[in-house]
Amino acid sequence: MASDAVFVDYVRDQLGASGAISFRRMFGEYAMYCEGKVVGLVCDNQLFVKPTPAGRELLGAGVVEGQPYPGAKPWLLMGESLDDRTTLCRLIRITADALPMPAPKKPKAAKAPAKRATAKRAATRVKD
Repeated sequence: MASDAVFVDYVRDQLGASGAISFRRMFGEYAMYCEGKVVGLVCDNQLFVKPTPAGRELLGAGVVEGQPYPGAKPWLLMGESLDDRTTLCRLIRITADALPMPAPKKPKAAKAPAKRATAKRAATRVKD
């Protein structure tokens, strides 16, 4: 089941004090960014936060893990914790601080111009 925009808007509202939060739709689900770093995923209308030692320490005994999609490593699953705005904002902030900045994207190489197929067809017609 794909996540819906209403749930993403709710998560966005909960994280208002966390910094520059944005979402990007991917494969029917959403990646959540905090200041350019992927800190979470919204999958099946559930929020998963990238696990870090600092995040685990903050949540303490209340850590619940889950897989955002089949075959994924476990992420921190924010079930009822999603309603605790203060803890959630702190979790996203310390998770973003613990993660490195993503590597800059390499510029795409310019494609070579396509060879004209018409010249090749014309050469084969002459042989006939």
